[in-house]
Amino acid sequence: MNRREKQLIAVIDEWSPHVRPLFNVSHSFGYECWIGAGVITQSVWNHQFGYAADYGIGDADILYFDASGTLEEEEKFEREWNDAFSNLPFSIDVTNEALVHLWYEEKFNQTIQPYTSVQDAIDTWPTTASSVGVKRRKNGEYEIYAPFGLEDLFQGIIRPNKRLIPEKVYWNKAEKWKKRWPELTILSW
Repeated sequence: MNRREKQLIAVIDEWSPHVRPLFNVSHSFGYECWIGAGVITQSVWNHQFGYAADYGIGDADILYFDASGTLEEEEKFEREWNDAFSNLPFSIDVTNEALVHLWYEEKFNQTIQPYTSVQDAIDTWPTTASSVGVKRRKNGEYEIYAPFGLEDLFQGIIRPNKRLIPEKVYWNKAEKWKKRWPELTILSW
């Protein structure tokens, strides 16, 4: 594990009071769950910039991959997570990455191929800083998937990942984040 990965684990496991509980139960729901983007990225920014641990966090993204799953099962799973963590100051968004292609076009006006794994989905997320997923194995060790590394995340650099998203989606996210965390550096498209 490199220096940045150790820093990330310290933030989510030791500093943020809201993230560790998510990992504590992630195996009890019957899927290998990853936690990504929102709560991970924004916890790092809060730590780096001196904000409260829960400042600005909109949701926690819980990710799993079940090619035989259904959208109804995904919705049920999301309700279970939100019921279990109703005391958190943010909502929980559960996504079966195997099913994203079924609704992506309606939401973003763009057809995509089915993802083959959680990692395949993370590869397409809007920014290099937010393209991060973390899971805790049953033995307690963490696994981090960050296809663009962690430097942009820790340096507060918002850089577009142009693999999938249109420019408008990038700017919407970047501008929303800049309002919450003015210390961020937004790079052009």
